[in-house]
Amino acid sequence: MNERRQSWLPDAAAGVGVLCFGIAEAWAAQADTETRVLMLGLAVAVAVTASLSRQMPSVALALVWAIGAWQLVSETQMMFVELALISVAFGTARWGTVPTVIAGGASIPAGTGITLFALTNFDYGARALIRVRPKLFEAFYSIGDTWLAGVTVVAIAFLGLPWVAGLALRFAARARDSRARQVAAEEQAAQAVRAGDQAREIAGLREEQARLARDVHDAVGHSLAVILAQAESAQYLGDDPDRLRTTMANIATSARSSLQDVRQVLSPGQHPPQSPRAIEALIAGVRSSGHEVVLRELGTPQPLPPDLEVVVYRVVQEMLTNAVKHGDRDEPVFVELHWPDGAFAGELLIEVRNAVPLPASQGSQTAPIAVAGSVAGLGLHGMRQRLSAAGGRLDARLREGLDGQGTTFSASAWVPVTSRQEVR
Repeated sequence: MNERRQSWLPDAAAGVGVLCFGIAEAWAAQADTETRVLMLGLAVAVAVTASLSRQMPSVALALVWAIGAWQLVSETQMMFVELALISVAFGTARWGTVPTVIAGGASIPAGTGITLFALTNFDYGARALIRVRPKLFEAFYSIGDTWLAGVTVVAIAFLGLPWVAGLALRFAARARDSRARQVAAEEQAAQAVRAGDQAREIAGLREEQARLARDVHDAVGHSLAVILAQAESAQYLGDDPDRLRTTMANIATSARSSLQDVRQVLSPGQHPPQSPRAIEALIAGVRSSGHEVVLRELGTPQPLPPDLEVVVYRVVQEMLTNAVKHGDRDEPVFVELHWPDGAFAGELLIEVRNAVPLPASQGSQTAPIAVAGSVAGLGLHGMRQRLSAAGGRLDARLREGLDGQGTTFSASAWVPVTSRQEVR
């Protein structure tokens, strides 16, 4: 409410100024009391109209026409204070609606024509102009060949120029608003780009964090599982110093391998050694812990791109870790690598099976691992993420054996590989 009142203060002040000027003009006029009263009324009407020219230009335009009609009917003489009505012409073009702008522009020639018609066809018009404003009448003569031409030029100049000025300022304000909106839109777009870049950066950092967690889990988890198995086997060696020394040496080797893997994971740009021999080294480490591992390769091994070599290495490493941690120590672990045949790209199937010391489940012959637990934990989740990023897939399930043969945990991974020609 206070802001609205403050917006009206300049208009009210302008109206008071116009009113004071009109009162002074009416008081100084050489006229009778009735004429002065009419002049005071005209001054009040002009002051109100001028004060409404900015906030309510359409109402002010209507009041201009009402004042003109009343002045003709009451035969009130012209006053200098009426020059304040040029603010209405400016206001309609600057702040009015589109219909008000059009009406304001059309009122200039229309009002001029009506005024000229009244001055030439009503007795009071020319006589009043000559009697009250003889010098102004002479000035009109100096502009054109006749006083009517002078009135026409003056009226159009006094009303048309403010209307054109208001229209120019209106368009200038629209141009500024358009530029401001464009700048705001560009700033919002820039903020959106920055937010998108920041979101992508955060996503990249989180992805790198998840990758690092998977690599550390795979490397350290495998080594710790092997070390734990070797330490447990040492409990049953009795007083055999040679076998104890061999077991301790295997534990030290596994620990050194774990430290090396951690350094490689934490060092950017470095990867663990990947090759068929690297997988054989993993299997040898598990065998050294006392677990029997049976490796079987089907098809012709082929070189892999470095990123896929990392995937294959980590998947085999995690599968062996799960077999050591959760498998039956007295049963062998079976590792099978099914290489695709032919010259075209296909899928490498990695399958690891191990017996688990769990009672056979009731129901179907196979039960997929779908919940986190002693078997399905962070390792399987990490393998799925790693394989999914490479376009592969993972299947892990418990298989109930037939004829009381026990339960087997089977993990199968499919890794898309390229042909040998493409690698070369």
